[in-house]
This record gives sequence, C-alpha cells and structure tokens, in this order.
Amino acid sequence: MAMGAVVQSSEHIRLGRAVRELRARRGLSQEELGFRSGLHRNYVGAIERGEINPTFRVLLKVTEGLDVPLSELIELWERRVTDPLQPPKRRA
Repeated sequence: MAMGAVVQSSEHIRLGRAVRELRARRGLSQEELGFRSGLHRNYVGAIERGEINPTFRVLLKVTEGLDVPLSELIELWERRVTDPLQPPKRRA
C-alpha cells in the first residue's frame, strides 16, 4: 500500500470493484483508463483498491474514460451492496 494511503470503508472498496469491473469489461489496463481519464495509473489503482475517496469530478473523469454514464457506475456499486467484500479464504 502506498505511503499515506488508508483503506477506506466497505463503500469505497465496492466502488473500486465496480470501477475495476467496468474497466475489465472494456479490456482496458489501468494505464489506458488513466490516460483516457486524465488520471495517473497509480491513482486509478488506488481507486480500484478502495484506498482513496475520489471526488465527484474524479468519478466523472473515470466514467468519461470508461465511456459510460456515471449512473452505470453507481448502479453497479449499488448491486455490490449485497456482494461479499472478501471471498472465503481457502486452506491449503
């Protein structure tokens, strides 16, 4: 984890997973999404890991880079409310 980064709430983790899912659906790397959004790839990664609290403006940039409306990101986030955040750990 980057220096100064703090793991955020479950809401931030779900937001990050929603961004990651939309990015993966489009076959984009974090670097490519960062380029399209005008954000650094490390910043995109921090959003996806739920380590930061992105502003509304940043979320707009991300959805522009993903070429989706903000409502699609929020809808995916809302669906994740019922999803478990951590998969069960497997024992070897």
